Amino acid sequence: MKAYDGIYLDGAWRPATGQDTIDVVNPVDEQVIGRVPAGTAEDVDAAVRAARAALPAWAATAPAERAARLTALRDALAARQDEIAETVTAELGSPPKLSQAVHAALPITVAGSYAELAATYAFEEKVGNSTVHHEPIGVVGAITPWNYPLHQIVAKVAPALAAGCTVVLKPAEDTPLVAQLFAEAVHEAGIPAGVFNLVTGLGPVAGQALAEHPEVDLVSFTGSTAVGRRIGAAAGAAVKKTALELGGKSANVILPSADLARAVNVGVANVMSNSGQTCSAWTRMLVHRERYEEAVGIAATAAAKYGDRIGPVVSAKQQERVRSYIEKGVAEGARLVAGGPESPCERGYFVSPTVFADVTPDMTIAQEEIFGPVLTILSYEDEEDALRIANGTVYGLAGAVWAGDEQEAVAFARRMDTGQVDINGGRFNPLAPFGGYKQSGVGRELGTHGLAEYLQTKSLQF
Repeated sequence: MKAYDGIYLDGAWRPATGQDTIDVVNPVDEQVIGRVPAGTAEDVDAAVRAARAALPAWAATAPAERAARLTALRDALAARQDEIAETVTAELGSPPKLSQAVHAALPITVAGSYAELAATYAFEEKVGNSTVHHEPIGVVGAITPWNYPLHQIVAKVAPALAAGCTVVLKPAEDTPLVAQLFAEAVHEAGIPAGVFNLVTGLGPVAGQALAEHPEVDLVSFTGSTAVGRRIGAAAGAAVKKTALELGGKSANVILPSADLARAVNVGVANVMSNSGQTCSAWTRMLVHRERYEEAVGIAATAAAKYGDRIGPVVSAKQQERVRSYIEKGVAEGARLVAGGPESPCERGYFVSPTVFADVTPDMTIAQEEIFGPVLTILSYEDEEDALRIANGTVYGLAGAVWAGDEQEAVAFARRMDTGQVDINGGRFNPLAPFGGYKQSGVGRELGTHGLAEYLQTKSLQF
């Protein structure tokens, strides 16, 4: 598997300033599959300076030309789709079908959507006697997570480039190899030198240096709420804009009129997808008390089918984190109806698909993001009780509502404090704004709302 020895800086691969490297480990067999540089603050500074130097020319480039470069980027990613899928499978442990269908295909779709938006977006508009210009915010520091490694890169870099910004990317240290493939595609697409730069490295070193750099105009971060708070504090001190997509503890509310079997089965599938490593996963299933035990039985049966269908979690650290939450759930009195803390395999960072019943809203497993294949099932008395439980966490990223009458589900969804709600199993829309309320973040990604995050507004009065 290809791994570059350096960082992608100012249109070329260059040696990092330090000698330290980061091992990339396959979470299925725990074998080292590659090494990347552990970028330093000096590397980040060089990348930011390259981005700053490239900014005036790229910002002045006609939107049609930016659209053409993004179309070329989409095509370069599409040509690498099989290699991308294989790389994500190797460094994340994602099953091959999921790697192809989601980890490789979705970023290609998103890149294409921003190619179209770059060509059609109204960067200038008339408002009364004013002309309003939407201009690039400047140099973007993008810090991305490991759970959807290429999708999160494209969801930040593509709109930034469409807006006319330049970018320095610091990908997650667990999954940096697909970021190198992305840099290859950027180079092949003819995007000018310095417009996109890649520095691999550790969060407390390279990530912190990027977030705090005085020449970075916007920090776009996806990851934990705890790290998001630190980035927000650092950016606030510099009066710097942030776009933060953080944690979630989404509620899957099954109203009494819903098709219970379908709602529960789809809900279990949602939690188990990507081994539970999805910030928007519906990890709290809310069921009316009269149908509660029926739902628990359906969920336990469904979860058992995923034992050999999901991959591992990304690392030994993540495996231990998830297992500790399972143990805490048992200790706090929840009823384990599927799975448990024991690893199902002797090798690899696997976690058994786990379902808890008799969960109360105040339990740790009902309040904190676990980020593994763990579902909690809670009962409610009536719709007001369900709404109280659904809104009763610090998070508000996503959710779902099921009802026999679609309008009944919509009425409930409108009262949920969350950024996205799927109605009766609604499909993911890569053009819809994605982001959260409360401590799930600030700002939106995808579609026109995602593009707007990378623009600032100037009014000219006549």
